[in-house]
This record gives sequence, C-alpha cells and structure tokens, in this order.
Amino acid sequence: MPSRRPHRAWSVAAVTFLTIIGAAGFASLPGLLIDPLHAEFHWSRGTIGFAVSVNLALYGLTAPFAAALMDRFGIRRVVAVALTVIAVGAGLTVFMTASWQLVLLWGVLVGLGSGSMALAFAATVTNRWFTARRGLVTGILTAAGASGQLVFLPVLSWIVDRHDWRPAAVTVALAALAVVPLVWLLLRDHPADVGLAPYGADAFVPKPPPQRGAARRAVRALVSAARTGPFWLLAGTFAICGATTNGLVKTHFVPAAHDHGMPMTAAASLLAVIGVFDIAGTIASGWFTDRFNTRRLLAVYYGLRGLSLMFLPLLLADTVHPPMVFFIVFYGLDWVATVPPTIALCREHYGEDSAIVFGWVLAAHQVGAALIAFLGGLARDAFGTYNPVWYASGALCALAALMALVIRERRTGAVQGQPAAV
Repeated sequence: MPSRRPHRAWSVAAVTFLTIIGAAGFASLPGLLIDPLHAEFHWSRGTIGFAVSVNLALYGLTAPFAAALMDRFGIRRVVAVALTVIAVGAGLTVFMTASWQLVLLWGVLVGLGSGSMALAFAATVTNRWFTARRGLVTGILTAAGASGQLVFLPVLSWIVDRHDWRPAAVTVALAALAVVPLVWLLLRDHPADVGLAPYGADAFVPKPPPQRGAARRAVRALVSAARTGPFWLLAGTFAICGATTNGLVKTHFVPAAHDHGMPMTAAASLLAVIGVFDIAGTIASGWFTDRFNTRRLLAVYYGLRGLSLMFLPLLLADTVHPPMVFFIVFYGLDWVATVPPTIALCREHYGEDSAIVFGWVLAAHQVGAALIAFLGGLARDAFGTYNPVWYASGALCALAALMALVIRERRTGAVQGQPAAV
C-alpha cells in the first residue's frame, strides 16, 4: 500500500513558517520606537526614520546575495547565522546613547540579518521542495510574517507602554535566538538530502552541487535580468508595494494614529488585526495565482490598496470606530497579496535564477520602503501631519496598477532559466 504520510516538503514548509514567525519581532518594533525614542533622546522623527530606512534598504539589498549564499552554504547555515545577527543587533540597542548607534545596530546589523530572512528564503524553500502547489505554499510562507506581526505587536506595544522600549528590544532578541535550534535540527536544504523527490515532481531530482561565487552569481543574475523589460516593471511595482506597506503603514501608522489621540496600544492592535486578515488575503492570493492571470491580479491588488490609502486620512481619530475597522480589514487582505503573483512572474521569466532575481526585486521593494520611512518622518516634521504622504502613496499605487498590466507574458517555447525577451 502507498504511504499515507504527508510528504516531507510540508514539514519543511511548517518549519520555515515557524522560523519566519519567530524572526518577525524585528519587523514589528520600529513603528513602536518612534515616539519613545523621540521622547527620551529628543531625536527627530526624521533621524529615527533614517535608521529604519537603513534597516529596510539593507533588508532588501541583502536578499539576492542571501539567496545565492543559500545555494553555496545551505539554507540552515545562512538562516541560523542571520537569526543570531538579528538577536545581537536588537539586544545591543538597549545600551545605545546616540543616534548613530541606532543606525548601526538596528539599521545595519538587524537589516543585514533580516535581509537573509527575507522573502527570498521562502522563495528558495518553495522552489526546491515543491513542484505543485507553489503559489499556495508561497502565500502561506508569506503570511508567516503577518502571523508574527499578530503575535508580537500587541505584546511589544504593551511592553513599551508599561515597561519602556528596552525590554521590548530584548524580547525581539530572545525570540530570534529561540528559533535557531528549530532551524538547525529540523530544516533541510533539499529533498535529495532525505532521498525524496520534490512534492508534485514525477522523478527524483539530484541535489545540485554548491554554487561557488555567490556574490558573482547574484550580480550576474541582476545584469541578465536588467536587460529585460519585465524585471524593471516588477521592480518598480514592488518598490511601490514596499513604500505603501513596510515603509508607510508599518512604520508610521502607529505615530500617525497617536497624533490623533489614539493610544499606542490601540493603534498597535489595529496593525496586528491587519496581520490577521493579511494571512487570509495572502493565502487566497497564492490560490488565485495558481489559477488566474498574475498581471491582472497585481493590477487589482494595487488599485484597491491605493483607493484605501486615499480614504485613510478621513478615518484617523482618537478612538477605533467602524469605518476604521473596515479599512483595517480591507487593507489587511491586500497587505502582501502582491507577493505570490510577483514570485510567480519571476519564476515564469527567469527560471532557475528566479529566487535570486526575486531577491533583487525585493531589494527594490525595500528601497521603496526605506524612502517612505525616511520621507514620511521628514513630512511629519515639516507639515505636522502625515496626510500628504497618505495621498501621495495612494497615487503611487494607481501607477503600480498600470505598470502591472503592461508586463509582457513570457513567449511560449522560451528556454527554461533564460530571461524573457523585452
């Protein structure tokens, strides 16, 4: 009788899911730090936003090299080291006294560590372990970050509100360290390590030899992809995605709501609720990606996000009211729903290099996030309100929707692993 045991790929996906959750604390904290650091050290919001922007930029710029390093040294080693770097950077922030230390510790160290835990990690696991259900698994692993946000945000906001920001930073460091044994003991680099074919594959796939020259390979993949039109359209749309999620809402929603008199814990709880609906939205997006035109999906997602951001300035108040709850649900369903179709388009156009190319697309995502994290703080310092940033971001989403519609389909018969024609 055939075995009824689930394929090992699902347990690897489960470990990856839990790992991303455990590392998600670092992404939950920056928006909670702006007001406490401003109050304690009198640093401007622009200065604090700059540290967050360095973090976000390095998060993205590290991703393509991390994907190549995973091909060279294996997923387990890269992820375990990355989690340790995150823990060190977050833990040492409790001793800082100057703004440059915030930039170095939270910006550089946590940025580099988190970049190696970026979505390229999920893309690499999916590409190696799954042939079928890739869209669904991508959606589930992408939702892990939102799940971590759901777990950490209310706890961290309560800690910051009751016990100051330092215990919250220590909590993030300990959470990252706690996941390291899980990664080392349970995660495997390739199905061939346990004598299996990838899930859904018709035949056994040998484990490829370690790829030397990780940096050269990452740069080579960028140079090759940059010669094609789809890469620039994907990078441009994903830059706007990052600007309107991590850079804007994750970083500035809590202080913006606080400007209107809403308690920090209430605003952070709303962000956590976004995480709840993001899980449903991203998994559904993965399911849709397996069945519908990915370009049209992206256009719909960006259009709806832009519409919701245009209405947000009218909804901010000192209490949580039904229209705000509707925004949170609506926006949450769309939060990172763009990821599964973007990864699918990278896979369609760039084949074997798709995880690395997606790493570069993710770098654009984080550069966009970094710019808005910094410019949002400057706008708040200059205008005394975040309203211009909300409206500008809504307009950018409309542009992203148009860009998604003009991405060309890969020509039938193109060689697997070769870039599509412009």
